[in-house]
Amino acid sequence: MNDILDLTVLLDTLRGTPAMRSKQAIQQPVAVIGGAKPSLSREQLYALPGDDTAAIACGDHFQLLAIEGMLPVFVEVAPWFAGWSAVMANVSDITAMGGRATAVVDAFWHHDNGAARELLAGIRAACEAYGLLLAGGHTSLVVGNPTVLAVAITGTAHKLLSTLHVAPGQVIAMAVDLEGYWHADSTYWKAFEGVPAERLRSKLEVLPRLAEAELLYAAKDISNAGVLGSLLMLLETRGCGATIDLNALPCPPDADLARWLQVFPSYGFLMTLEARDWAQVQTAFAFEGVRCERLGWVDSSGVLNVRVGEQRAEFWNLHEQAFTGFSYPDIDLTPLNLKQQEH
Repeated sequence: MNDILDLTVLLDTLRGTPAMRSKQAIQQPVAVIGGAKPSLSREQLYALPGDDTAAIACGDHFQLLAIEGMLPVFVEVAPWFAGWSAVMANVSDITAMGGRATAVVDAFWHHDNGAARELLAGIRAACEAYGLLLAGGHTSLVVGNPTVLAVAITGTAHKLLSTLHVAPGQVIAMAVDLEGYWHADSTYWKAFEGVPAERLRSKLEVLPRLAEAELLYAAKDISNAGVLGSLLMLLETRGCGATIDLNALPCPPDADLARWLQVFPSYGFLMTLEARDWAQVQTAFAFEGVRCERLGWVDSSGVLNVRVGEQRAEFWNLHEQAFTGFSYPDIDLTPLNLKQQEH
């Protein structure tokens, strides 16, 4: 970590990144979709936008559904990696819900046969590594086409990890696979290349197993918004706040703090849990070679504060400015008992 930094300057920089601005653009479709009505049940709320996937109640389990669209420039310059990443990001979304991924479909537009084959090869390789069915999709391969890729995924969960479960007093933890490296000069942290498929799948099993053991409340995969942006999305649904300690971040040796806070890891999650369950949760990740550390506590302030050493500063105030706009703080949800999640 950096020995000397100005926390205020650092947070100003992070607030202005393109990735953070792109998350705020979600407010536009939120305005079209509309907010949740007070009459909706928790089960109905699970199916609404706000979590990493929609969760639709199906008997004794939930059907999970999500989609990822990839940046056109990424698809253009790195087709194989873009194909892999589209699947990987979707798998992380399913995992963050306490679920297990089952199948994907893809839709792509391209103008180059060779690049399109690389794109599909990346998708196929990721599906084989993560044990998914590649069920088909939509193809448009015509001269003059733009370069566009989207991949959708399904999965199942028996115990959901939902941002609707976040509440003051819960511990905030971060788990990340540090056995990787940066992809070129980007913010992508790759911890999958050369890793046997069984190891990738075993690491993904940690979250659904913890969910089914009733040891976690909520989770959010760390996306292109980085650590603080992803944490903000975790808190926003219920209008909560937190104070986190940057010195507690699990990170590679000698990591540059500004870059690491923007990290988009191939395996990284933020979670909330009870303090009494912390030791079991940390041990479960450690068994799979994944670093997990406590960052702070959820509170009722609606403000995400950050501290490092003696410095403390405000990163975001949800009362003054929405982030994605997916927020249901005024809906009266009965206190959650993990053993009594609705099905």
